Formats: sequence, structure tokens, C-alpha cells
Amino acid sequence: MDANHKNLPKPVYGESPTYQMAVLQLLSVAEHIHLDQNILERLSKPKRAMIAAVPIRMDDGKTHTFIGYRVQHSLTSGPSKGGLRYHPSVDLGEVAALAMWMTWKCAIMNLPFGGAKGGIACDPDKLSIGEKERLTRRFTEEILPIIGPRMDVPAPDLGTDEQTMAWLMDTYSMSVGYACPEIVTGKPIELGGCVGRREATGRGVVYCIMQALQEIGISPANATAVVQGFGNVGSVTCQELALRGVKIVAVGDRYGAIANAAGIDVPALLKHVGDGKLLKEFPGAREIDPDDLLTISCTVLVPAALERQITETNAGKLKCRILAEAANGPTTPEADEILKATDLFIIPDVLCNAGGVTVSYFEWVQDMQQFFWDEAQVNQKLEQLMLKAFHQVRSLAKEKKIPMRLAAMSLGVQKVAKEKKRRGLYP
Repeated sequence: MDANHKNLPKPVYGESPTYQMAVLQLLSVAEHIHLDQNILERLSKPKRAMIAAVPIRMDDGKTHTFIGYRVQHSLTSGPSKGGLRYHPSVDLGEVAALAMWMTWKCAIMNLPFGGAKGGIACDPDKLSIGEKERLTRRFTEEILPIIGPRMDVPAPDLGTDEQTMAWLMDTYSMSVGYACPEIVTGKPIELGGCVGRREATGRGVVYCIMQALQEIGISPANATAVVQGFGNVGSVTCQELALRGVKIVAVGDRYGAIANAAGIDVPALLKHVGDGKLLKEFPGAREIDPDDLLTISCTVLVPAALERQITETNAGKLKCRILAEAANGPTTPEADEILKATDLFIIPDVLCNAGGVTVSYFEWVQDMQQFFWDEAQVNQKLEQLMLKAFHQVRSLAKEKKIPMRLAAMSLGVQKVAKEKKRRGLYP
């Protein structure tokens, strides 16, 4: 659709291309499903946003003020749910877009959550452990009025991890006066975390990829994969694909990229990176230009890094059969238009990477009940829900002869729209 569409909101969330991209996707879906304009008006804007100054004492004794954000897109379906990211590029528009995508993701998976997202503009690699702890605790204190187990439940995202969630949980618990593990998900097992949560997003991605390979008639043993990103999601995706016989031929992260046509030894690469060495220096592959990573010939391309990586500039150069969007918003609307003319099998982000929030839901339920599952139960339930959602989206795409992204978004938007209509508008 035209980027100057008359219904685009004024830039309350800045001139963020990511936020405008999320709204354009919503408008495209609304047009397709003939969404009530009054409901669209409400869905196109987040319910609540907070911008917080987060001053902390650095290790050198100086005070530095970071800027943090928490955006809750929808509370219609239940408490809002979404990650907390630490990255230099974080801004209000990016966080608002991610919160909106999370709403559709929860709806597609039929979870009793709305979408939220948070972030702090910082470079976590340049912060000491003590500085990250003070940053997390002060940010938690700032957003206390809008978070809670029945209001908004944070989780890890880019640049954050189990330890970040432990600090957040402890800060909230000290505030309310009792241990409250259900305030966050993705926390350490010993604090009420869920086994399999860290691997959940990557596993969900791989469950979807296996279904897509089956649809196009390619066995895993004859498939190759390129993965952009080697953090939590990318590394687990590589592991799980390799375990199923898929050959990983190229991998990249923020510092560089590597390739080996004969296949990369994933366990050796994990050990290499785990030892604190740079991915690009891995001896079992050759270093390549990161700009070439996405256009390497392969069966499966997995963007598992930041948003807006596949654009109108490189979309026509993709040489994959399956595009599995492990990252949020990796493909721009302009690139989508180009890809529509190809036979590329796209597994859209709101479906492909929904494994993380699904197991976060399992963790939240267990914490609320104080009754915990084993990892076999978690993985079995995750696979069951991921495959159910995959087949619902695929069936709609085939029935209506529409792209997978439009099918997935239609299911998500329609569910939330129906709930809003049923609840009405207060007062």
C-alpha cells in the first residue's frame, strides 16, 4: 500500500519506519477482511506507552541517564505480554511496532494475552554486570505502575536474558512484599522459570520449517540453511536444524558472517562463541561479507536478527525456497510486494517465532498455579500448538489464495477485533 496512505496515524511514535510498517500491515489486513473502521481506529494505536528516564551510577562513579520504554498495545484479551530489549537502536516507534506484532502473535496462538514490548536504548556489551543490574532494577522501579501478573508480564528479548528477568522479578517482589515469580517469564528455573523456555522460539521456528519442507517435498537431509543471527533464537535454530539433518551453510551475527558449503559444525561453533570468541573468527568456515549472507543459495533462509533486513534492495536477490522469519518484522512491505511474484514459501514472523511467547504462557500458568511441568510436556505442548497454528494459517492461505502473511495476520486481527466488539467501548 502507499506509504502516504491517508489513514496512517500522525507520528506520535516518531518517524519510525518500523512502526509505520506495522501500521501498513494492519491497514492491508483491515482492507482484506473489511474490518469495522471503529475497531481499526482502536487497533492502529497502542493503548498505553511510557517513556522513562533511567539514571544509574556507572562503575566510574558518574551518573548516566538512559531512556527506557514500555508500550502496551492491547489489554483486550488479557494481560499484555512482551519482551524487554537492550539495544542502541531502541526507540518508541520500534517498541510500539513490536508490541502491535505481539498482539497478533498471541491471537494467532490463541493465548489469553495482548501485546506489549519494552526496551532501553543502550549497548549491553559495553555495560558491566553491575551496571546492567542497576539499569534493570531502576527501569523496573520506573514502570512499576503499569506492570503486574494480571496487567503486563515482561520477558527476555534482544540483549536481555534469564538474569535480567531475575533482577526484574526481585525488584517487583521487594515492592509488593512477597515472591512473585509470575511477574516475568524467561527467568531462571530455580526462580520459577519453565524448562525449555530459552530454546522455545528456535524450536518453534524449526517445527514450522519442517512442515514447510514437507509441503514443498524436500527432505531435511537434502536441505541447506542460512541463518542471520546467532543469539538465543539463531543458535537454537541452527542446533535444532542440524539435529534433523539440515546442513547449515552460512551464519552471521552483528560482528560478521561465515560460510562453508560443506556444512558448518554447529556444536563446534557454539563452543567457539561460548568461549568468548567472535563468530567470524571460527576456523571451520571462511569469513564472508555480511551483506552477502541473505542472498546465498539455500533451501531455508532464517533471518533471526533485527527487523527490516529484507528490503526492496535485496528481496529480488534471495535464492532460497523457504523464508522462515525468526526475527520480528524482518521483511518490509516493499520487499513483500516483490516476493509475491515468486514461489517463495514464507513463514511469517507472527507465526514463525511464536514459540517463545507460547512457552512464556506455559511458564506464567505454572507460576500462577505453582504446579510445574517437565520438559517433555513443555515441548510436546509447544509442538502441538505451533503445528495447529501453522495448519490454520496454511489452510486459510490456500482457501483464499492469499499470501501466508496476510492469512496469519487476518486470523490474528479478526480474533482481537471480535473480542473488542464483544466487550464494547467503555463508557
